[in-house]
Amino acid sequence: MASEKVKVAIIGSGNIGTDLMFKLRRSSVLELTWMVGVVPDSDGLRRARELGYRTTHRGIDDLKDHLEDFEMAFDATTAHAHYRHAELLKQWGKIAIDLTPAAIGPYVIPVVNLDQYLDHQNVNLVTCGGQATVPMVHAVSRVVPVKYAEIVSTVASRSAGPGTRQNIDEFTETTARGLAEVGGAEEGKAIIILNPADPPIIMRNTVYVSLPKGADREAIRGSIEEMVAEVQRYVPGYHLKSPPIFDEDRVIIMLEVEGAGDYLPKYSGNLDIMTSAAVRVAEGFASHLKARKGRNERREESRA
Repeated sequence: MASEKVKVAIIGSGNIGTDLMFKLRRSSVLELTWMVGVVPDSDGLRRARELGYRTTHRGIDDLKDHLEDFEMAFDATTAHAHYRHAELLKQWGKIAIDLTPAAIGPYVIPVVNLDQYLDHQNVNLVTCGGQATVPMVHAVSRVVPVKYAEIVSTVASRSAGPGTRQNIDEFTETTARGLAEVGGAEEGKAIIILNPADPPIIMRNTVYVSLPKGADREAIRGSIEEMVAEVQRYVPGYHLKSPPIFDEDRVIIMLEVEGAGDYLPKYSGNLDIMTSAAVRVAEGFASHLKARKGRNERREESRA
């Protein structure tokens, strides 16, 4: 049981789905079986075929006759498409890891709250800004109460596709909710900036977190540094641009995220952190599934 990999499928053969495919190839617990798209000549489907994975350009419906081939599915399509995909995956008894803004399931940030939702069928990865900044807000809120947190995420214009541009309002609203619901702030605000600089810049994030009077700055600094190290376990390009800056009533945290360059350019840290988080979440689910199966098998053996 310990050596068996959990089979997964990717729905969406665009940039994010293709980058995710390359990351899954390094996983010791996940095995990619299917890449699903809707554009026959997409680069993602072509590369998946070349690597030996099963593919279809007819969408998720082609998976209904191959349910034994996967236990989890990553949805790297759109929020509109995920509403339908979520229903089908639920009917099929499959776990859905949602990289879209649909947010049908609870918000999950791997280093903050993954363990709370391992029995859920559908989980949402918030936004790239959320994956980058919510851990920092949580790092502060686990030391002192946080009334207000504000983040500014700046990403290269080239790394923001049509979906991102069409959903700027959803990005800010969802990220703000994540700062509160997962990060622990009483109130959150998020701003995204698309920077047209050439050459493109890597993802940069500035996090402003309010502090109560007399807050233990050393404890907060230590918590932030510890959290950065935890995120780096699955996003190596995640790092502080400078040490935390303490003002009278707040701490300012400046972060950069450089992509791994698996398929997307290294400046696309905003997309890379989403695919990296998706793999980390799926690996958590895989370990949970295997442990549960092991317990069930032991119960059956004891009854026999």
